Amino acid sequence: MADWEHFAHGADIGVRGRGDTVARAFEQAALALTAVVTDPSQVRPIEAVRIQCRAPDAELLLYEWLNSVVFHMAAGRRLFAEYAVTIAGDALDAVARGEVVDVARHAPAVEVKGATLTELAVTREGDGRWRAQCVLDV
Repeated sequence: MADWEHFAHGADIGVRGRGDTVARAFEQAALALTAVVTDPSQVRPIEAVRIQCRAPDAELLLYEWLNSVVFHMAAGRRLFAEYAVTIAGDALDAVARGEVVDVARHAPAVEVKGATLTELAVTREGDGRWRAQCVLDV
């Protein structure tokens, strides 16, 4: 079940993911990133790309993670529909599954330039679940 949302922020757009773990919240934030570009349900998870990054804290790790996803989307002309994230200390290891962009089928709405530090947060909510969010430059 998807547990992500967008939030308005001036000319840009915020993404927010929630999950029972930080890793799950990061997965959902990345799915929200995909949803800025296209409907994730229209992306077939037929190719896997491994993504790794490191950062000294959870917020900067989210920033690095989302920018790594943006890089792999742009460099490979891909969209991703599924994310499997593992976090151990300051290291993130993930597999993103998707396919090459099919302009006719995916009808990409915008190009995401990158994650920003604006409203960057990784926090535990009152119900014990994790929230990971930031604003994307589009």
